Amino acid sequence: MAEAKLIDGKAFAGGLRQRVGAGVADLVSKGGPKPGLATVLVGADPASQVYVRSKGKLAVELGMASFDHQLPEDTSEADLLALISRLNADPAVNGILVQLPLPRHIDTAKILIAIDPAKDVDGFHPVNVGRLGSIAPGAPLDFPVPCTPLGVSMLLQDALGALSGLNAVVVGRSNLVGRPVAQLLLRADCTVTITHSRTRDLPAVCRAADILVVAIGRTEFVKGDWVKPGAAVIDVGINRIPTPEGKSRLVGDVAFAEAQKVAGHITPVPGGVGPMTVACLMYNTLQATRNAAGLPFVAV
Repeated sequence: MAEAKLIDGKAFAGGLRQRVGAGVADLVSKGGPKPGLATVLVGADPASQVYVRSKGKLAVELGMASFDHQLPEDTSEADLLALISRLNADPAVNGILVQLPLPRHIDTAKILIAIDPAKDVDGFHPVNVGRLGSIAPGAPLDFPVPCTPLGVSMLLQDALGALSGLNAVVVGRSNLVGRPVAQLLLRADCTVTITHSRTRDLPAVCRAADILVVAIGRTEFVKGDWVKPGAAVIDVGINRIPTPEGKSRLVGDVAFAEAQKVAGHITPVPGGVGPMTVACLMYNTLQATRNAAGLPFVAV
């Protein structure tokens, strides 16, 4: 059997960014508002700083306005809530992203609930979670959807076309990835099984999957003999492991070399799902801007 076809998330994300940029230019050229993305970072975690900076830079590259708010580690919950209230009321801001994790003295749930659901471009507000959880099969995604799950859905539809009737197994039940991915697959008319640490005979469950999405946060957890021949394997994991040279490299939650010999399609790590997250954030920001202007969502 031939090796699995690589699902190139980096290339797909590049195309999505270009389409979002074209959508922004078209909106502004017709007299519409310039999309504005506000990022909020509390503290000085270096990785978070780089991540937030890259989001702001990309927004500007795509023709959007970027509003960056970097707050000290000891910022009070009240001050952070006051900032979010101002951003909610600012018509120039169409998307609000609060970088997680927040310092321990701040109630994350309270902060996420405070964001206007229409500006919640991360898709984490309970209103948007509820909309995704109750969406009808095939209904339009005309509200913010969590970026990584949305990216997974886009990659699968690009690689496989129609997903209707396929058996999908999601390994991991987190609110950030596992559950929203399952909802998107249900919307696409898949038969979905969500697995977790208490699932009995997990390898056997995985072997029944036409689509296997792995987001469990454990290095190379899913082995090649867990994969159904010809299945599409989406590896959401990002784990850093040491190399013999004393450096480190990124690997996923799937034993890639083993799974590649069995699967029909597979995402690499890095270069698979990862690049889709920020691209989908830009997509959500454009759609939130169109929504605020009373314009319909458009596929890009």
